[in-house]
Amino acid sequence: MFKDVKAFSGYSANNTPAVKKFYTDVLGLEVKDGIEGILELYIAGSTPVIIYPKDNHEPATFTVLNFPVPDVEKAVADLKGRGVSFESYNLPNFKTDDDNIFRGGGPLIAWFKDPAGNILSVLQEE
Repeated sequence: MFKDVKAFSGYSANNTPAVKKFYTDVLGLEVKDGIEGILELYIAGSTPVIIYPKDNHEPATFTVLNFPVPDVEKAVADLKGRGVSFESYNLPNFKTDDDNIFRGGGPLIAWFKDPAGNILSVLQEE
């Protein structure tokens, strides 16, 4: 039924002007204003991701958007240079290192938040 449908993802934010500035100026994405205050994120090779305004927004407790990169360490350093703070985790079997990178199995990955508290990641392309 949905095999040939171009699906898209979306999530909410409580301050779309701040979120737009972050995705445009910090992450370097093309962001367009859509209807009803919706932001459209244009990411190479995919349909736009939408971010919709929601006054009572509560960020998800999971990653809403992943950015595969060829070098996680470089991406983390570059984003830190742009003022991005990364999440640190210190749980049994789930710990980030001093560079905020998880190296505990699977691809190298580091998590950060947008201005609305949505969790994003950069992860090493295999």
